[in-house]
Amino acid sequence: MMYKRMTILSVVFMLMFSTLYLRLFVIVQNEEYVSAGKKQGTYTINAGHTNGNIYDRNMNSLVNREYEYYAVINPTPEAAEEILPFIRDKDEYYGSLVYGKPFLCSVTSGKFKSEDITAFKVPVRYGKNSIAHHITGYTANGEGVCGIEYAYNDFLRSAESVNSVTYTVNGYGTALDGIKKDVYNGGEMKSGVVLTIDRYIQAICELAGRNIKKGAITVMDIYSGDILAMASFPDYDLENLDKAVLDEDSPLINRCLYSYGVGSIFKLVTAQAAFEQGLNEDFSYCCTGSVEVDGQIFKCHDLGGHGEQNMTEAMANSCNTYFIELSKHIDNQFFIDTAKRMGFGMSIPLASGMTASGGNLQTLEDLELPAEKANMSFGQGKLLAAPLQVCAFTCAIANEGNYCVPRLVKGITDDKITVSGGEPEKITRVMDRETAFRLQDLMIAAVDKNPDSNARPSNNHAAGKTSTTQTARFDEDGTEICHGWITGFFPLSSPKYAVTVLCEDGGYGNDCAAPVFKEIIERMTNINY
Repeated sequence: MMYKRMTILSVVFMLMFSTLYLRLFVIVQNEEYVSAGKKQGTYTINAGHTNGNIYDRNMNSLVNREYEYYAVINPTPEAAEEILPFIRDKDEYYGSLVYGKPFLCSVTSGKFKSEDITAFKVPVRYGKNSIAHHITGYTANGEGVCGIEYAYNDFLRSAESVNSVTYTVNGYGTALDGIKKDVYNGGEMKSGVVLTIDRYIQAICELAGRNIKKGAITVMDIYSGDILAMASFPDYDLENLDKAVLDEDSPLINRCLYSYGVGSIFKLVTAQAAFEQGLNEDFSYCCTGSVEVDGQIFKCHDLGGHGEQNMTEAMANSCNTYFIELSKHIDNQFFIDTAKRMGFGMSIPLASGMTASGGNLQTLEDLELPAEKANMSFGQGKLLAAPLQVCAFTCAIANEGNYCVPRLVKGITDDKITVSGGEPEKITRVMDRETAFRLQDLMIAAVDKNPDSNARPSNNHAAGKTSTTQTARFDEDGTEICHGWITGFFPLSSPKYAVTVLCEDGGYGNDCAAPVFKEIIERMTNINY
C-alpha cells in the first residue's frame, strides 16, 4: 500500500513538473515576453544639469544665479493628484502621464509629500535679471559662442553637475513596487572661471547707463589694472538673439572694446608730452575762436574765443586752439612715443576672442603734415581708441605714472576658494610722479573746480576730462553728430577707481556722458566702494 501511494505521488509530481516546463517553454519562446524580459532592469531620468560657473572677483556668480524646479514623478494616482497644481506645461504633462512610466516635468514648487515625486532645484544659466552679457557671452547647442563662455568653453563644459533618479522597472518600463529608487543630487557647482569684474559695480554701471542708446562704460582699479565693470549699450535679450542680430544699433558689439574718435580727452597726452619736453602750466595762448594751420581752419567750440589762457584754464575750457599751439612745441617722434607709452595704438587681449581694438595712432609721416598734427593735438583726425584704452591711460595718471595692463580674468577655480592659472598683474612706469600729479591737477580743474561741469558728484570729489568728438556725419537738421566722452578718477583724497563713459552719437560730453559719470561715483560712494 505504501509503495502504491509513493508511485502515485511520483506520477503526480512528474505531471506537474512537465506542465510547468511546458509553460515556461511557451513563455520563453513568446516574442512579447522575450522583449519585456530584456527591458527589465533600471531606468534613469536626468533632472537638469549645471555647467561651470563664471564668478566675479568676490566669487559671486554671474551665471546660474536664478533657479527653476523640475520633478521626476512615478505616476501613481496619489502622486499625479498632488503634483497637478504645480505643473507648468499641463499638455506635456498629460501626454507623458498616459504611459504610466516615470517622467520629468517642470514645476513651480520644490516641496512635495509623496514618495513618488522627487523635486530638484536647478540653476538657470541666464535668468531674467542676469547682467554683464557682453562679458559672459552665451551658449548655443551646448557650446560657448562668444565672451567667456567661448574663451573657456572646454573648461566650463567639462565641469558638470547632474541630478538623476533611477528606478527598478519591469519589462514595460513601469516602476516596480516595493523597490526603493536611487536619487542622485549633483550638488552645488563650485568650478568656474573667476573674473576681475565686481558684480555690484557692474550692476551700478548698467543702471547708470540705462539712458545711453549706444555707448560704453568701463571702471578699473587704478593700482592693479583689474576691470571692475565693462558695460556696453544697447544690451541684448538672450532669449531673442535673432532680433539682436537684425537690430541696426548692433547690440551684440561690445563697445568697450571698439574704437572711436577720442577727442579732447587726448589733450591730457598732449599736456604730458609738453611737460616732459620742458613746457609748463604757464604756457599761454590767446584763443580767438579759430586758427589757420597750413591753409586749414580749425575752430574752437567757443566760436567767440576763450581769450588769453594758461594750460589749466585751457584744459578746463577744453580749448582746441590752445592745444594746437602747444603741440607746435613738441617733437613729432616724441609726441607719438608718448601716446604709445600711454597705450594708444596697442590692442589689449583679455581672453580668447576678446580683445580691445588697438584703434589707430598717427604715424611720424602723418605728423609731418601740420594739419594732421593739429588734429592729433586735440584727439581728432586719424586718432581712434577704445573706451578700455582710455580708461587704462586714465589709471596711469591716477596711479602716479604707473600703467597697468587691463586684466579681465583672475583664473579658474575648482573649489570656489583657490584660484589658479590667471594672468599676473603687469605694471609699467610710463611717466614720473611729478608729471602724473600735474596731469591730475589739470583733471581736477576740469571737473572738481569747474562750476560748469556736470560730472561733479554730490557726495564725493572727482577729477576728469570730457570730450566731444566730431564724426563728419550730420542729422536731418544739418547738426553734426558727435560722440560724447568723459574719463576720470576718484576719490581725490586717495584715488582708487578710473571711470570712462562713452555716448556714441550722444552729443556733447558734458551733457550726455558727464551725468552718467557722476551717478556712477555717487552710487559707488553710497555703498562704500
